[in-house]
Amino acid sequence: MVEKLLPALFPNLIKGFEMLKPLALTSLLLLSTALVAPSIAVAQTAPETPPVDVPAEPATESVEEPVEVSVPGGGDAIIVTGRRDTNITKIAPQVVSILSSADIARTGEGDIAGALSRVTGLSVVGNGFVYVRGLGDRYSLALLNGSPLSSPEPLKRVVPLDLFPTSIIASSLVQKSYSVNFPGEFGGGVINLTTKAIPKESFLTVGGNISGDTETTGQLGYTYFGSSIDYTGFDNGNRNTPPALAAFLASGDRISEGTVNTQAIAGQLFTGRNSVIQRNKNLPPNGSASVSGGAVFDIGETRLGVIATAGWNNKFRTRDILQQTASSADLSQTELNFQRVTTDNRIVVNGLLGLGLEFGDNKLRLTNLYIRDTLKQTRLGVGTRAATSPIATLQQQSTAWFERQLIDSHFVGEFKLTPEISLDVRGGYANAQREAPNEYSFEYYRSNQPGDPFRDQFINRLNNGQQGSASASFSDLNENLWSAGLDLSFKVTPQITASVGYAFSDTKRRTERRDFLIAASNALPTGVSLLRPDLLLQPDVINAFGISLVDINEGNPAFLAKLRNYAAYAQIQAEIAPGFNLNAGVRYEKARQSVSAIQVFTRPTASLATTNLERSYWLPAATLTVDVADKMQVRLNASKTIARPQFRELIFQLYFDPDSNRQFRGNPLLTDSQLYNAEARYEWYFARDQRLSVAGFYKRIDNPIETFSVFESTQVITSFANAPKANLYGAEIETQKYFGLSGISDSAFWASRRAVIVANYTFTKSKIQVKASDPIAVFSQASINATDFFRDGAPLTGQSNHLVNLQLGLEDTNGLSQQTLLLTYASKRVTSRGASLQPDIIEKPGFRLDFVARQGVKLFGVEAELNFEARNLTQTKYQELQENGTNRVFYNRYNVGTTIELGINLKF
Repeated sequence: MVEKLLPALFPNLIKGFEMLKPLALTSLLLLSTALVAPSIAVAQTAPETPPVDVPAEPATESVEEPVEVSVPGGGDAIIVTGRRDTNITKIAPQVVSILSSADIARTGEGDIAGALSRVTGLSVVGNGFVYVRGLGDRYSLALLNGSPLSSPEPLKRVVPLDLFPTSIIASSLVQKSYSVNFPGEFGGGVINLTTKAIPKESFLTVGGNISGDTETTGQLGYTYFGSSIDYTGFDNGNRNTPPALAAFLASGDRISEGTVNTQAIAGQLFTGRNSVIQRNKNLPPNGSASVSGGAVFDIGETRLGVIATAGWNNKFRTRDILQQTASSADLSQTELNFQRVTTDNRIVVNGLLGLGLEFGDNKLRLTNLYIRDTLKQTRLGVGTRAATSPIATLQQQSTAWFERQLIDSHFVGEFKLTPEISLDVRGGYANAQREAPNEYSFEYYRSNQPGDPFRDQFINRLNNGQQGSASASFSDLNENLWSAGLDLSFKVTPQITASVGYAFSDTKRRTERRDFLIAASNALPTGVSLLRPDLLLQPDVINAFGISLVDINEGNPAFLAKLRNYAAYAQIQAEIAPGFNLNAGVRYEKARQSVSAIQVFTRPTASLATTNLERSYWLPAATLTVDVADKMQVRLNASKTIARPQFRELIFQLYFDPDSNRQFRGNPLLTDSQLYNAEARYEWYFARDQRLSVAGFYKRIDNPIETFSVFESTQVITSFANAPKANLYGAEIETQKYFGLSGISDSAFWASRRAVIVANYTFTKSKIQVKASDPIAVFSQASINATDFFRDGAPLTGQSNHLVNLQLGLEDTNGLSQQTLLLTYASKRVTSRGASLQPDIIEKPGFRLDFVARQGVKLFGVEAELNFEARNLTQTKYQELQENGTNRVFYNRYNVGTTIELGINLKF
């Protein structure tokens, strides 16, 4: 399939790519902004850091050179002194993994979530949620230039990192051991994304790519019209709330009171633009375009920098999915059994504007980020439901438009008050929105009964007698996040640096979801029920046969969630003896988290589904680093941290996730989790940018939040609860090694080339501890016994026992010429507990092999970079299932195609 797709998409470009010869380019800059704790930062006056590229025979001598790093509230770089014979990870007082812009480029990933999946102990689950050492996304903290981020996801308070294109990220750091200068919500690790800062010189880069997927491009898919400008990620007004529905929502009336003209509302909902599925026999290839530029202005002793980026990406993906649920504990009987084709058209628009000012040893930085991620989804499936009829066939179709948008603006100031005192201040505002203006679903029924005159026809009697249905949902989320903080560092002696800091954040989220069923009476003729959706629900039919609207979510359709957090810390970084360095401190956090129903009706109803959590914690942490031999060191770390429930996990409201094919509902009785962490690590930095590390880690979690599933009216509902306890332990090994290839041949081609191996493996084991006497708190559930929801010894959700990443590459040290094979493997992991004592639902990620190549060339005197990518060469399929002996039920199973991509970037 690949050999047919590649020449069809790129016949001329492939020939040109094969003919390329390595050409010299300016040496690539190594990482210049990597996040470390402020306690190691010793600001100095230093010349500009020269470009650094590891030579074919890496240097082994220690050289004292200025190294640029950034601090957790800073985001921009300051100058510190460090040993350049090692990676920056060596001089950091904590366990860190750094992805420089060169590392990110080597992976070839389009978003930062994909690039982070190459880091030791990290895996990406679902749509961009990063799991550190098998812990769920709630245990991973994401920061942008040291400031917290707002999330546009209704199911999460954490941010899906696939929102961030790699083109706007300068570096990414993952810190796996806790230090008190970070927020206390730290379980697996913190991920700090550093955006591009003041450029070294003015530049302009323009790029684009084209790609195809063997399961999608040129294949059959489904779509609907929507609007004429959907390819931009924006709507032209076709999806605006219809006037009758808008008036009803503003009135505060209830449909159940009988005073609302529901026929007028229903008559404006469904049109040929939004509810008629169209077949596309030849889906187009994917494409993207980007432009970035920067300028530097010297005004006396002051330097002003401006950097801006903009990008657009349009991608199609079709999945032919087998979706099932079981109705018996041994999985021998199937309740739902559907084959469903889903076509996603995802459009991402992003922009970044950064302003920087440097004067003396002081720096100011203002960063403004805009990301809009739109998903146009069409689903068509055929299958059976046991509760309806053992022989009847059901046809389901859905159309939806999901808009996710993030606006982030934050300011950072770094001031050198005296040679011994440094002050960093920061403040930020972020707004996240998610709108789904019309999620429309229809189910048609075919009886297959011999005596039925319509036995071979699909009919829709609109929720009258389980022979077809129609529904419409409208949801909106808006979240505002304000944050501020400061860090003050004082060099007490040449061996001791003390730091204190304060941080404040205030998050408010308003979420509303309105769900309506279309209901017809017995007067609806069967012949009319044969019509397609827009004709079946046109105003004339609605008025003629008294078709009405039913509000199925009148209880609590809207919620307000708040989280206000105050924190202060004190920390020291000290060389307590030659070769012994201690980083220790304590953090105090006080937070209030609440979720309450918003009264949207004139006649309110009381709601018991509320949450009020007010907790304060003392969170200590210490890391001891010991130099045991030349270029070798050992780290020992211990800490206490917390994990708070996410907003959507608290909100008692149904939400359907079309990707996982599940209904989710929150539990307002959740409480905080507390984690006790320990780690020991051996590190050997045997040459510049080459290393070997081995580590063991252990975590005890009190009240971990886990997912579970229950059956309600033949539907599987996934919710959340605090399990009593859990233990997690494991080990990881990581190495990076370069091999000079000049000895292979006398050819000039090999003289400057080297091979690179980057490999890491993580083993993780977790167990939930549940006793018969352990209580549990689940809203609206009668049982209070934890053993009714969790099984003793079961693993934590999302945890794979084995994670493997291997990169084999060939690089030119004199220019840009890079070819890399990337292999990843993740063993099976639980995604949810099985309902009614059924086996757990597990995902099997398996092996995945990618190939990425980058080549620098000169085109008409302009520096250019050509990119070639081949993803999922193994064609590993996606599998999420339940197993019990020979019985299997597939929640989601579909083939994942091989993706071929060619791109070009021109630097003027």
